[in-house]
Amino acid sequence: MKKIIIPFLLVILYSCAENNPQEQLKDLNGYWEIKQVENPNGKKTDFKFSEQVDYIEIEDSLGFRTKVLPRIDGTFVTTDSKETITILIKNDSLYLRYKTPFDSWTETVLKADSEELQLKNERGLIYTYHKFEKIDITN
Repeated sequence: MKKIIIPFLLVILYSCAENNPQEQLKDLNGYWEIKQVENPNGKKTDFKFSEQVDYIEIEDSLGFRTKVLPRIDGTFVTTDSKETITILIKNDSLYLRYKTPFDSWTETVLKADSEELQLKNERGLIYTYHKFEKIDITN
């Protein structure tokens, strides 16, 4: 009986932590590289390489997202794009409200941990990112 209960409890604890908005919020900051986009019909587009990486910085429920270009020496060139972000936690979900001088929109955080970020926009597109690893040319 214990052999059945322990794995069951671990699955429940893991799934609760994965959908906990406060836990998700802790992992948002950093560099994220697009991995895949899935449309509402289930069609997936995979990205093997992206020239630009999203940099997200959130502090006290406010922050920004900008596109950066990684360089071979491990530094980044910042682009002119910058979106302000306001964090909203509602109905046990984490929402990112973006604003630029031209538009505003909201994305729902489906998953956020130290390795992967998954966002769903208002049109039903699901964006999956993985944590960007800087290129190390010193080895």
